[in-house]
Amino acid sequence: MTAQQTWLITGGAGFIGSALVGAVIEKGHRVIVLDKLTYAGHRQNLEWIDGAWELVVADVADADAVRAVFDAHTFDVVIHAAAESHVDNSIAGAGAFIRSNVLGTQVLLDATLVQWQARGKPTDFRYLQVSTDEVYGALGSTGHFTLDSPLAPNSPYAASKASADLLVRAWHKTHGLPTLTTRCCNNYGPRQHPEKLIPRMISQALAGHPLPVYGDGQQMREWIHVEDHAAGVLAVLAKGEVGGIYHLGSGVESRNLDLVHRVCDELTACVPGADYQSLITHVTDRLGHDFRYALDVAPTQQKVGFAARIAFVEGLRDTVRWYVEHPQWITAMLAHKQANV
Repeated sequence: MTAQQTWLITGGAGFIGSALVGAVIEKGHRVIVLDKLTYAGHRQNLEWIDGAWELVVADVADADAVRAVFDAHTFDVVIHAAAESHVDNSIAGAGAFIRSNVLGTQVLLDATLVQWQARGKPTDFRYLQVSTDEVYGALGSTGHFTLDSPLAPNSPYAASKASADLLVRAWHKTHGLPTLTTRCCNNYGPRQHPEKLIPRMISQALAGHPLPVYGDGQQMREWIHVEDHAAGVLAVLAKGEVGGIYHLGSGVESRNLDLVHRVCDELTACVPGADYQSLITHVTDRLGHDFRYALDVAPTQQKVGFAARIAFVEGLRDTVRWYVEHPQWITAMLAHKQANV
């Protein structure tokens, strides 16, 4: 076993971040979690993890707070997973997305650079940016985003993430900071905030409320289990080439409407007696709704040896069951509105 390292994971009390914390702890390392504990981040997302982790409640865009974390700890790895991530919210108001996703990335890069340089620029240090396939915009009915695809974000959220990716590239090219960037498809799994598609459909259905589907529901998304995403990030950190960008996906696509039907079927198997399908309701489509995302993952598989392992059918079944068995988690997340709650 390798010697214990100290890792910083921003956004570690969120959905993807907490999965990353769990995966890193399992490797035997110590994790400092920096999280603002906004409505989407919660201490209970970390309570299932046994091991050496510490939560620092702070805003990644607060330069003084971030600098204090770097003054208190020396990091072997920095994973930047903190982000405002809900597209609808970014359309309603982009300011929080620019602050967290753009300014926050710049603040973190600056603090990381200062420490890395003060340590004599160790070559084994890594900074990894957790990004999204949405930076590429949208696809038609065929094809995949490749590493040569241009950045063409269509929502304020996607634009903020593309901006962050370019800042990471600049700090690598300008200062030589050892960075990596991963771009992932849609995630699913336990502890995802109920505003997202799958947990929203589950919580709405269990409450007997309408299941809102945007437009005709024919939009296509590629799905990966959050545990596979975390494993992919660790594979890129272990084997990725500094400065590289890596796609993390599963190759499994589903139309949104078909996915909602699947969720209803799984709910019927877990909690029979209700006609969940009848709750499906088509609503006005989202502004600028991207039709399809899909990633070319072959280069990542070849370079770092990563491939998703959790089959979508089994993963979705287990995910639905988890939410059915944890109603108190859904209630707490919906009630959680501010830090330290």
